[in-house]
Amino acid sequence: MAASGNNITQRVMKAMGLFGGVQVVGVICSIIRTKLVALWMGEVGMGLFGLFNQALEMINTGTNLSIRQSSVRDVSQAVSQHDEPLIGRIITVVRRWSLWLGLAGALLTMAFAPLLSKVTFGDSNHIWGFVALSAAVLLMALTNGEYAVFQGLTKLRRLARVTMYGTISGLAISVPLFYFLRLDSVVPSIVAYAASCAFFAFLFKNKDYPPARISNRETVALGKGFVRLGIYMTLGNFVTMLAAYIFNAWLNLRAGTGEVGFYQAGYTLVNKYVGLVLAALAMEYYPRLARVAGSKMRLKAFVSQEINISMMVMMPVVAMFILLRTQIVDLLYTEDFRVVVTFISLGMAGTVLRTLSWCIAFVFLAKGAGKIYLITETLSAVTGLALNIVGYNLWGLTGLGASYVAWYFIYTLIVAVVYYRVFGLKLALNCFLPIAAALLVAALMVIFMESGWWLIALIVTALSVLVALWSIRKMWKRH
Repeated sequence: MAASGNNITQRVMKAMGLFGGVQVVGVICSIIRTKLVALWMGEVGMGLFGLFNQALEMINTGTNLSIRQSSVRDVSQAVSQHDEPLIGRIITVVRRWSLWLGLAGALLTMAFAPLLSKVTFGDSNHIWGFVALSAAVLLMALTNGEYAVFQGLTKLRRLARVTMYGTISGLAISVPLFYFLRLDSVVPSIVAYAASCAFFAFLFKNKDYPPARISNRETVALGKGFVRLGIYMTLGNFVTMLAAYIFNAWLNLRAGTGEVGFYQAGYTLVNKYVGLVLAALAMEYYPRLARVAGSKMRLKAFVSQEINISMMVMMPVVAMFILLRTQIVDLLYTEDFRVVVTFISLGMAGTVLRTLSWCIAFVFLAKGAGKIYLITETLSAVTGLALNIVGYNLWGLTGLGASYVAWYFIYTLIVAVVYYRVFGLKLALNCFLPIAAALLVAALMVIFMESGWWLIALIVTALSVLVALWSIRKMWKRH
């Protein structure tokens, strides 16, 4: 078991380094793309780009049924049985369902193009833009199917390579389109990016298992498990997006568009950039959990070890982020946005709880408990919405940071109760010390930075880095 733990620690850290690098490349490409659009097309181009991408995200969320995430579980469980014909059948089913859902999404996009143009832009001038966007819907569905297969088979290095190649080549194709076509390049560049990702996904797709000859009826039967789970995940995502939309609309009426801009800037820093770390960790963690979903002992061991590693990773990340909060805001935005520094400091402290709850909640997906996932996500969304309204009414933007901490504290309690009462699982005692250490460092950093004691905060940050490196090295070498 120790040796296994040692191997797991190494795999987790290697996967995090691998996909952390991919995420950084993605962020850099996104920044370059945004800068070029702003330079060559101005605010109109930025608006078009944002509206078409938001529409594409909404369509994909509604039609893909989260197959990218839900089907990883089935592929992983087939791999754990060491049954090659079964693995081949499941891969064929995932690819076929991805094609069906992609075609359905593309047809719906074309059918509703007049309505989408009217709702999005208030006119009928962009109907053909949405018709063209249907190609991106199909391509992204096919790409997501291949990504799910890579992850389920734990072909993580190949998945990272494919993702990076697709992102970079998508940007490279977009640049001349931006320059020569200007505003007319928005939709073609989105389609070109989707085509680039699809090209590399199929160029490097896994060929170890030949396509299985199965009927459409068998495809439906074998795929109904991950489709059902995907529907629950889609509903959960919709509830989360709806709660975010309601709060933004309320804040706009309550305080104006400028305040919404400050909130969005702070929320992006806290939620999305830290989410890159969690996304990198999930690439290895989720399929590993799915393979042992039937064993309480192994689930308990894997979840506890993931918490240990995650806390040691997040502790210095949170400390450095809070220490450099003003510089980060100035770099990514302007000095006007410094009003969010306390908000993001408190929010970053809350990401420790977010990471803890994230490690536990993945068990629900690994076990295919779609209803439980939907219930917990709905409770989370409602709790976050209520706390944000209360927090802002009491303390403004600072209150939103406090509400973020309270939100994930309550959500952590919710998933912990489900983890214990529904699944009969407990956390190992050895993961409570890393949790306490990460929470303590986050709390101290907020207190010291808000008090202006930046030198003491610098010492705490340095110590947290040393402790994290020592702990991870110890886990790496443990025999």
